[in-house]
Amino acid sequence: MGRTFLALCAVAGVGLVAGCAMLPKFAAASIEVPMALATATGPGAPIGTIRISESPKGAVLKLDLRGLPPGDRGFHLHEGASCDPAPNAQGAIAPAMAARGHLDPAQTGKHEGPDGAGHLGDLPLIRVDADGRATQTLIAPRLTTLAAFRDRALVIHGGGDNYSDAPAPLGGGGPRIACGVVK
Repeated sequence: MGRTFLALCAVAGVGLVAGCAMLPKFAAASIEVPMALATATGPGAPIGTIRISESPKGAVLKLDLRGLPPGDRGFHLHEGASCDPAPNAQGAIAPAMAARGHLDPAQTGKHEGPDGAGHLGDLPLIRVDADGRATQTLIAPRLTTLAAFRDRALVIHGGGDNYSDAPAPLGGGGPRIACGVVK
């Protein structure tokens, strides 16, 4: 629809200037985030995209990912806008640690899941099928605007996520295996 509308704007010229001026706002109604494997040397092979859009029920995240290990994967919005490796809590260089911690502007220090009162960056689990694909649509009810995602990183963890702080680290979420910066 966007291309057709743009073509009409070009052909109609001045007649649709006001309507055509709305196109950039319409086109900005979602953000597409390229995702890549997280490695100790930096972002690795691309694994697909996540499209984020707004809805009355919260942010909608439409996944089109491949090449992930099958099973449930922890998924979070992190504070930093980088997928580069950096030192972990033990001082060892680890994948995507430059993304810093989960988004937690209220400084709750708690990992309670997308519906809880803890980290704002707690997102729903990603379910990866036996072929390594994740194509579901998730809702993040506490994140209501695209602006909340900008200049941050989406991180997929190697383990499942029980939305608690035990077992450490992060309720079993484990190492960072994929990452994408939201621009």
